[in-house]
Amino acid sequence: MKTAKLLSILAFLFSVIAIGQPRFNQKKEQIKALKIAYITDELKLTPDEATKFWPLFNAYEEKQKNFRKGRIRSYLDQNESGDIDKMTEKEAIAVLNEIENSEEDAFQNRKKFVASLKGILPATKILKLKKAEEGFNKKLLKQFKDKVGKE
Repeated sequence: MKTAKLLSILAFLFSVIAIGQPRFNQKKEQIKALKIAYITDELKLTPDEATKFWPLFNAYEEKQKNFRKGRIRSYLDQNESGDIDKMTEKEAIAVLNEIENSEEDAFQNRKKFVASLKGILPATKILKLKKAEEGFNKKLLKQFKDKVGKE
């Protein structure tokens, strides 16, 4: 069920991207700026902390984005070639292995990121970061749902 929702959201996003690529990039930058402000405020980063934190965070997010793209691409490549019900057991296992490897890589990236933060931020701020990321994502999703509900 989650996969169906994910594919629906992805299909919607791809159609929006195709129609409004320049506008999408502008919105993407706006969202990034809002996220920076939100996290900075939630963590109450000092200027020194922010200077050290943001390059690490941006590099971490870029790697995570690449892992997500890899998982999605792998799934879509398999799905485009035919229905999942038509896959052989061997093909399905190969796709599952690719997804698991990508998820493991993303997890290891998160561990390295948190380890690198320990020299920059107190543990309480690292915990607040996870909460702030989730809070921002919930806020963004709520705004999206509200906007879609009005249309």
